[in-house]
Formats: sequence, structure tokens, C-alpha cells
Amino acid sequence: MSVDQIIDSIFLIPNESKALLKENFVEVRYPKGHILLRADRIEKNIYFIQKGIARAYADVEDTEITFWFGREGDAILSMRSYVENKEGYDNIELLEECALYELKTANLNKLFLEDLHIANWGRRFAEQELIKTEERLLSRQVRTASERYKQLIKDHPDLIQRVPLVHIASYLGITRNSLSRIRAEIM
Repeated sequence: MSVDQIIDSIFLIPNESKALLKENFVEVRYPKGHILLRADRIEKNIYFIQKGIARAYADVEDTEITFWFGREGDAILSMRSYVENKEGYDNIELLEECALYELKTANLNKLFLEDLHIANWGRRFAEQELIKTEERLLSRQVRTASERYKQLIKDHPDLIQRVPLVHIASYLGITRNSLSRIRAEIM
């Protein structure tokens, strides 16, 4: 996914503002298994996935709990670091070799002060990330594991092929054996 497509998918801004914003994106690549963001650190960058897939997880009592998957076009950030400049809660692991667009939060904050269109783009970006988080939380609270798996297949069928089942099971809040039973029932 191109940087233009990513910017436009968040909020359309005039070409001059878009050019200013694009000047601050740097393409970077990291290997599969790389930990891009770490919990308990203030993260200084936001990333957008050009190509690849990632997961967010938290370490809870010697267990990794996966609560998010990101793929092409998605943002990778510590929302707490982005909004409050405080230590984040989550780790981000790349599940494939990834090509990313890196954007320094300090540069973005400077652009917010200089360009109203970019400030509105940033507001819309934060709003979209909040809505995605709310949807994940509500899904986890009101749907059964089977319903969440069916929704995952419907919304993101490629994840089933690209993500290890152990991470999908964790994301659904179930064991791998339970996921195997759900998959067998669906087939």
C-alpha cells in the first residue's frame, strides 16, 4: 500500500499539506520476528504497514496475550505514547518481513502546529484508532469465541493463512484446542 493511499484512507487533505506530511515518512524494513515496539517504553515513532503483518500483545503471567493484528494500510503505534507521551502497554511483533512507513511523533506534532489540514488529519487518525479499539473491546465482551472467529474469517480471511494459529487462539481468548474444535465445527 502506498503512502498516498494510507494518508487518503485516513482523511483527505490538500495536496500541499499532503506533500508536507509525506516529507516526514521514511520507508524502513524489518525482519519477521522483530519487536518493533516494547511495553513500558515511550515510543517516539508511528508506523504504517506498507507490506506485511504484525501483532500487538501483552505479557500476562508468563503468557503472551494477543489483542490486535495489523496488516497492509494499518497503523502501528503506542496510543499512550502518541497521546500522552507516556510508556505504552503493548509489544508489537512483526509476523512477516515488513516494509513500513515510519513517522516521528515529534515531527507530526510540529506539523499539527503549522498546518490546520494536517492537524485535522491527525485528529481523524486518532478517532479512527479509537473506534477500532472500541470495536475490538465490544467484540470481546459480547460475542462468543466462535462468533469472533467467524467474524475474523469474514472481515480478514487472509489472516487465517498468514498468522500462526497460536496467535489467533490467543486473540480469540481461547486455547489452541478450542480453536481446533471451532474450526472443525465450521468446516
